[in-house]
Amino acid sequence: MHQAAGRGGANFGWLNSKHSFSFGHYYDPEKIGFGLLRVLNDDQVQPGMGFGEHPHDNMEIVSIPLRGALEHKDSTGTNEVIRRGEVQIMSAGTGLRHSEYNHSKTEAVEFLQIWVMPKERNIQPRYEQKMFEVADRENKFQTVVSADRGDAGVWINQDAWFSLANMQAGTTLEYHAKKKGNGAYVFVLEGSLEIAGQKLGRRDAIGISEYEQVSMTASEGAEVLVIDVPMN
Repeated sequence: MHQAAGRGGANFGWLNSKHSFSFGHYYDPEKIGFGLLRVLNDDQVQPGMGFGEHPHDNMEIVSIPLRGALEHKDSTGTNEVIRRGEVQIMSAGTGLRHSEYNHSKTEAVEFLQIWVMPKERNIQPRYEQKMFEVADRENKFQTVVSADRGDAGVWINQDAWFSLANMQAGTTLEYHAKKKGNGAYVFVLEGSLEIAGQKLGRRDAIGISEYEQVSMTASEGAEVLVIDVPMN
């Protein structure tokens, strides 16, 4: 289990970031990633501040706003704002440049930025974002990122799926593996829940590498993200 307090991080004043895996100046040889999940950063950016233009290539980059609004620009010509309820994906592919700023001048923006290694390298860079109805994840899993182009989730260039659920206290949900050989990284956004006898609180996580299904019970109201990714 990865406890919230054990995450790495960086606080630059304008940015307060918590790192589930080694990133930037934070390095832990036992936290390089989980299968092909490479980065899970929990970022808070102050009003009007953000990340200036910088390059990426051959990485699937997912952003999930938790509070506020995030402005995104990139070299594909995309210029969008994403808010809570929306999910954004950028396939860096052969290479692009992008920037991310807090769209608000008065309130902080909080969002998750998640990197997954791609299935196919050097694809044409692409961008997609989509709004999801929060009501559709009440006491059930809502797929927001999917390897299947026909699914409701935004498409990812990998055999990976991201699902969100809002659980009422006492609710038990079963998450079923999407593909044999994948693992599940369960990240508690808010509240608390129990998995296999282990209690997880706010921003705690657990990685399960060999499974067919995961059962979780909310100890209190809980919001949870499940990242289903290949282990190799």
